[in-house]
Amino acid sequence: MGAFITLKASDGVEISAWRSDPAGKPRGGIVVVQEIYGVNHHIRGVTDSFAAEGYLAIAPAIFDRVQKGVDLGYSDTERQTAMALMGKADFQKMLLDVAAAVPIAKEGGKVAVVGYCLGGSLAYVAASRLPDISAAVCYYGGRILDAKDDYPKVPTMLHFGEQDAHIPIARVREFAAAHPDLPVYTYPAGHGFNCDERQSYDAPSAALARTRTLEFLAKTIG
Repeated sequence: MGAFITLKASDGVEISAWRSDPAGKPRGGIVVVQEIYGVNHHIRGVTDSFAAEGYLAIAPAIFDRVQKGVDLGYSDTERQTAMALMGKADFQKMLLDVAAAVPIAKEGGKVAVVGYCLGGSLAYVAASRLPDISAAVCYYGGRILDAKDDYPKVPTMLHFGEQDAHIPIARVREFAAAHPDLPVYTYPAGHGFNCDERQSYDAPSAALARTRTLEFLAKTIG
C-alpha cells in the first residue's frame, strides 16, 4: 500500500518517509512519528493501517540525519543500537522532519500527528509549535511530562501504560490532574503496548487505544 518518498526539511536536509494513500479520496492526513527503532516494519504497518481507514498517512524517517534507513527490530541488541542512535539525534531537528511531512499530509485535508514513544513526545511538542496541525495523539511519550514550556494549541489525546517502567504512572496521574482539559488515558500495560512485535504488546489495551484514537481523529480531522 505504501512506498518511500523523499522530503526536504526547512534547513535543506533531505530524509526519506513512508507514504501510504487510501483507496479513495482522503478524509484527512496523518503524520505518523516513529519509535526509536526507525520507520521499521511495525511503523510502516501502522501507517498503512491509517491509510486503510481512509487517511493519507506519512511516516518521516527522523533518524535519517544520524543514519539512513534505520529499520530495527526489538531484540536486546537492536534496542541498544536504537538507544545509541537516539543519543546522537537532535530533538529540535527531528521536529523539523515532522514539520517537513505536514505539507504532504495536508494533501489529504486536515492534519493530525500521531506518535509513539519518542514520536509521542514529538507529537505533543508539534501540537504546540507547528502550524497546519489540527490534532495530535501521543502514545507513551516520556518527554511530555517535562514539557513545561509546550502546551498543545490543538485537540490532543494521550495514552500511557500503567506498568510502564520508563514513565512512572504517578507522574502521569499528576500530569492528568494538572491538565484536566487534555484526555489522558491509562491502560493496564507496559511501555510499547501498542506494538504487536514487542513482548510488551497488550492486545486489549492496544485495541481500546486505537478505537479511542480513531474516534478522536474522526471528530478532529474527518
